[in-house]
Amino acid sequence: MRKIIVTNKETVQQKDVTPPEPQDNSITNANFVEETKQELAKVVWPSRQQLLSESVAVILMVALVASLIYLVDKIFGWGAGKVF
Repeated sequence: MRKIIVTNKETVQQKDVTPPEPQDNSITNANFVEETKQELAKVVWPSRQQLLSESVAVILMVALVASLIYLVDKIFGWGAGKVF
């Protein structure tokens, strides 16, 4: 493939440009399974106590936000009922 380079209106240069060769990025199923096992070995799993406390925190926050949304919806519903 030739690439044309224009430096000014009078000078035109042509260079041979070769496209890069495609790399072999293929992965086999065996490689995938092996690398997955290696990555899972690096994971630091939470303790039972940490899992329980964080689960409770998430459930409480979801309940709090749901209650807040419910109250705001009721207030706006009441206000819309008064206006319309």
